[in-house]
Amino acid sequence: MHTVRDLGLLRRRYAYYWTRIGLVLLSLGGIITGFILLGNSWFQLLMAAALALVLTQVAFLSHDSAHRQIFDSAAWNDWTARVLAGGIAGMSISWWRNKHSKHHNAPNQISKDPDIGPGVLAFSPEYAESRTGFAKWFTDRQGWLFFPLLTLEGISLHVSSLQHQLRKGATRMERIEAAVVVSRLGGYVTVLFLLLPPGKAAAFLGLQLALFGVFLGASFAPNHKGMPLVPATMKVDFLRRQVLMSRNIRGGIVVDFLLGGLNYQIEHHLFPSMPRPTLRRVRPIVREYCAKHKVKYTEVGLFESYGIVIDYLNNVGLRARDPFQCPLTAAMRAPATN
Repeated sequence: MHTVRDLGLLRRRYAYYWTRIGLVLLSLGGIITGFILLGNSWFQLLMAAALALVLTQVAFLSHDSAHRQIFDSAAWNDWTARVLAGGIAGMSISWWRNKHSKHHNAPNQISKDPDIGPGVLAFSPEYAESRTGFAKWFTDRQGWLFFPLLTLEGISLHVSSLQHQLRKGATRMERIEAAVVVSRLGGYVTVLFLLLPPGKAAAFLGLQLALFGVFLGASFAPNHKGMPLVPATMKVDFLRRQVLMSRNIRGGIVVDFLLGGLNYQIEHHLFPSMPRPTLRRVRPIVREYCAKHKVKYTEVGLFESYGIVIDYLNNVGLRARDPFQCPLTAAMRAPATN
């Protein structure tokens, strides 16, 4: 940490983030202009695809702001995240932050990381083995079904956001966020169906939501899926907890753009408030530190990572009961403290 701080790698990158935010807003303006000019045309589906891509970048920026990577001021970060997530992307930042904080605190730890909790997909051997009938048939093939299922992820994110914001006991701020999200989603759908025939409006909405889900899901899936699972009661020190359960994705600026900097997942977990463009600069330092302390640092190509995810999901029910019956066993069972 001292080396990273002394090198200035935790300093805010205002020029980078203001440029990114400006480009996103310009892109949204261009899409709105294109939508109006195209009118009643099936070429509107190109606008839908572009909107999905831009909204994914908005989600990445809201992620960075929620992690307080953009500004020194906590209030500026919080409000920027609310505006980006709720006002533009149509999702609850409070719901996401609550869920994501638990993930960062215990990545891939059974019963603690909500990203591997019970749901449509089975991520743990115990949950996979408890399924019967059609659910078992589905689980045995869930790896192949994973990417098609991501087309529904956009809808799932919006629904989960609203369920969290409208739940009994929601805070005043969460209810304000709910009003913003409902207004954004309702206004968006209303405009589509006012300006386009019902068939084209439905196709636009369906394609945008499907691609949004695929773009986001494909950026999050490679980071932890298929990495070791931590038993609920196991104590793991901070370095191993964040490094051994995370996976980096190799690639240049194209991968950086498509994955929103999440391809430097190890560095992000070690330094969650570090600005996105700085993660690649700290990577060599982290690799050297891990090698020195004999902690395995995992990095693969993008398509290789997807292959790992598919294989793991297809075979999760066949995995050993003890998730650490693997080459990491010795490292994981070394004396450690939180």
